[in-house]
Parts: sequence; C-alpha cells; structure tokens
Amino acid sequence: MPSHLFADRPAPQPPERDAVDALIHRTRRLRGDVDAVRRDAVVIDEDDPQLRWQRALCDLAVHHLDDLDGHLGQLREGLPVQATGEAEPAAARERVIDPRPGSLLSRVGSAEWNLLTDEVSWSEELYEIFGRTPASGPMSLDELPSFLLPEDQPLLTSMVTACLVDGKPIDGEFRILRSDGHMRTLHMMGEPVLDADGCTASMWAVLRDVSELRRSQRAVGRTRESASREQHMARTEHRMAVELQEAVLPPWRGSLRLPRQGAGALDIAGHYLPSESSNLIGGDWYDALELPDGRTLLTVGDLTGHGIPATSAMAMILGALRGMAVAGIEPGALMGHLNQLLESTVQPALGSAVYCRFDPGTGSLAWAQAGHPAPLLFRGGAGRPLPRPEGVLLGAAPGVAYEQDEVRLLPGDVLLLHTDGLTRRRDRGAGPEALLALAPRFAQARTAQDCVRAVVEEFGGTERLDDACVLVARIGT
Repeated sequence: MPSHLFADRPAPQPPERDAVDALIHRTRRLRGDVDAVRRDAVVIDEDDPQLRWQRALCDLAVHHLDDLDGHLGQLREGLPVQATGEAEPAAARERVIDPRPGSLLSRVGSAEWNLLTDEVSWSEELYEIFGRTPASGPMSLDELPSFLLPEDQPLLTSMVTACLVDGKPIDGEFRILRSDGHMRTLHMMGEPVLDADGCTASMWAVLRDVSELRRSQRAVGRTRESASREQHMARTEHRMAVELQEAVLPPWRGSLRLPRQGAGALDIAGHYLPSESSNLIGGDWYDALELPDGRTLLTVGDLTGHGIPATSAMAMILGALRGMAVAGIEPGALMGHLNQLLESTVQPALGSAVYCRFDPGTGSLAWAQAGHPAPLLFRGGAGRPLPRPEGVLLGAAPGVAYEQDEVRLLPGDVLLLHTDGLTRRRDRGAGPEALLALAPRFAQARTAQDCVRAVVEEFGGTERLDDACVLVARIGT
C-alpha cells in the first residue's frame, strides 16, 4: 500500500561518544590547570582582599569543573532508564552544570564585614546583584536578612553565626527579593578572618547570582522527567501493542494443514517480521482459517499508523473479516463491507488487504484486494503476480465496489501473500522482483515453512522501513 501521508520523523540522535570523551578529557586537563593556579594563590596576607577574591574564584572554578566532568559523564552514558517507573530523586535532578560558565565574573560580587570597626565593603558587582546603588551603601550583617525571603532567613543566620562563633566556612544558598520586585538566588561562600589572638576580626564572602543556573536546573529536571515519562509510556504502549497483536494473529506456529482432512489440502505457514529501523508495532496481519463449507480463508493486510491505535483497529478489521468469511460472503462484497466499516470508525484510517478463498475440491481460488500487492504464484520454478482486480484502499472512499477474480491452482503450486513492508527499503521500492527471484528456492522446498524460511533469510535482516507479514500456501497433491 502507499506510504503514510505523514511519515514518522527520525528521532534526534545523541552526541557522538568520542566527542563527549574529548570534552571530558579537556575538562579534566583544565581542572588540573585551575587547581594548580589555586595552589599558587594560597592566601598569605589575610588582609589582602584581592588574594582572597582570587582564591574564591579558583574554588568556584574547580567546583564547577567537577560538576561539568560529572555531567559530561552522564551525557556520555545517556538518559538513565527508570526500570521501576519511579521518579528520579530530586537530589539527582539538581546536579546540573552552569550552561554559561564564561559569564561567571559578571554574576559574582564580594563583601567584607569588619567586626572591630563595623566597616562594611562591597564590590560594585554585589551592588548590582542586590539591585542597590553604591550611594545607598552596603548592608551590615544585621541588615542583610531583611532582603531574604522569610523562609530563607534562618539559614543565613545559622551560617553567619557558625562562621563568626565557630570559625566555620560559609557555603550555602538563599533567595533575596530586590527593591524592583525581582527574586534572585545567591550562592554565598566565605570564611572568618582571625586576628593574632585567633579571634574573629572580620568575615569575607563571595556571593554568586545563580538564578539563571537554578532556572536551567529546573528546566533540565522537567525535561528529564518528561523524557523518562515518555520512555516509560512508549515501553508500556509497545508492550500492550505486542500483547494485542499476539492475541489477534493466528496462534499456530510452523506449518498448518487446511482443510485438515481430504485431498488437495493447503500446507500453510506465516510469519510476522518487525521493522528493522523502528520498534513501533504496525497494523499488519495474516490469517488462515478453515471455513464451515470446507473452503479455506487466506488473508494479509496492513493499516496505517503504529502502536495501540493501529493494532486495535487491526483486531477489529480482522475480526470482521473472519466473521464475514465464515458467513460465506464473497471476496469482492466482503471488501466493500470492510471499507464501510473502516470509514465509519471513530478514528478513520487507511488500510490495504487481500482476501483469498480456496476450494480444495476444484482447486479454484477466488480473491479480491483493496490497494494491496497481488498474490504471487510460483509454478515450475518461475513466479508471477496474479492480475489484480480493481479495488481501492480501505477507508479511502465511500460506496466503492470491489471486483473479484478467480484462478485455478495446481498441485505443487506455491501462493505467496505479503504486505508491502516486506520489500520496501531505503534503497529500493516495494516491487515484487526480489520475491519472484526466490522461485528456484521455492521449487526445491518441501513445505510451506521452508518457503517462509527462505523469505525470512532474504528479507529478515534488511533495513525495512516498516513491519511486514508473509503467508505462504502450498497446494498439496
């Protein structure tokens, strides 16, 4: 049948592993270089704010290079698969690197509070971070909490107290509400400055505006959770589609003899081939069934779409086809009823199908098709497609009539029915030439299963664009 109107777009491809490995190597080299600079910048004069500034920047740089190394490692390994379906811990989602490390200096300010003289000094960058003008002056440690959100004030108080009283370094985050109404998230790192007697004389700190970083973390966390949910939903839908397909397609495996008694019986074998370029399950089907009057139903077909909608529609169509065939409706009229059924469904779709009815007493095969490849008849080491009676795609137009044709089959003939996904590949169309080339192998085959095996060997490993079904019937003597 024709290609879908809207083909599935190829999924975005992850970065090449070698490229990510190169980035990891460069990051670790840079981390070593920055660490060497940090060791050279050991503060000798605690009163020199420039040296303290340099050391703080080196500490920040090393910290973020470590994060970068870790996240590049995650990128190399790919998105983690949540086998249990549980949400990823929040702590893991927060480990996201700054997307613009080059702009670090523009978002970092410094401050120092002298406990002996009550002097406070702020850098120009810190005024900008707080949305204050230098004319308004710096804030003391007592004034600083007034800018914080109420729920963050205890954290700042605890960090400052631990620094001034216990000499512990400061490393924490809090949110401020500026006078212009904008909320910012700040990361504060600092240390006490001790006098000759070992008492705290002042406290210095470096404050970094990490608002954009936190926003990007939340965005990455949301997209990661969304991707995990989509993966879980895709796996669930695929499993359900497979289970539905397996429940609908014939339960028999290997060869089937129909009718089970009498001469001229068909030796039948079928096979479903999943797509080699996608894990999506389509609406392909094949079936063989002994009818109440001793004749045999043979059918294959394909519906547009993939997943549960396609397999559920396929189940409906195949169920209707079986019921009408058992009721003795002629192949052409049966196709007309299927067309009406598919057109009237809640979710209209297009489909192609072929229905053959074989009479073992006379060897006659009556058949009709709806936009589907014609059955291939193999006889005496050569193969040819049967002339197709008129028939448009199922669901394409209302009230259309489907012609049917009749052909006489001889003992030893092989009839092959297939969906067009079997032969449609990137490098060639969906013509029957490749299948017809199997005629010599079919002539040597003893059973229908041998013929199916030859088809699978020829087409099972190729890069098919769609899944496919094949049904082979060998006329007995």
